[in-house]
Amino acid sequence: MIRILVVDDELVSRKKMAKILNALGKVKEAETGNGAIKAFSDAIDAGEPFDLVSLDVGLPDLNGTDLLVELRDLEAKVVTPGYKPVKILMVTAHSDRDTVLTSIQAGCDEYVVKPFTSDLVMRKLRQIGFLSKEGDRSKGSKPNVNPLLDPKNNPWS
Repeated sequence: MIRILVVDDELVSRKKMAKILNALGKVKEAETGNGAIKAFSDAIDAGEPFDLVSLDVGLPDLNGTDLLVELRDLEAKVVTPGYKPVKILMVTAHSDRDTVLTSIQAGCDEYVVKPFTSDLVMRKLRQIGFLSKEGDRSKGSKPNVNPLLDPKNNPWS
């Protein structure tokens, strides 16, 4: 079963993303950065790490980019043979170039600007190899390669 963590302090946005992603697997929600760290760490400790994290940039207790770095650090401590790095989808109302580049440099796989739709989220998940064309988690997906790092996909080129 695919395990998903949705982190957003805005209730409506969090519930909307959870509803979209619920079709893919088991969704857990967190409304703060500290709550996300606990959920992420607990999942690793239980041997059931998350496959996908939807992460809001603007959280009340911790900057989303700092949280992203923290999640990647937690993940790096438990890498085992066959482990697939969690896919991280940054979600925010901030679409300025600096915010996007900072998120990419911190280790996100893709970026979604609010307001988002189900179609947009699914398209982004396909772009990062999380979903196959049929909507299932790809079995033989390529390593984490951020499509935004490809110059032909850079909206500011």
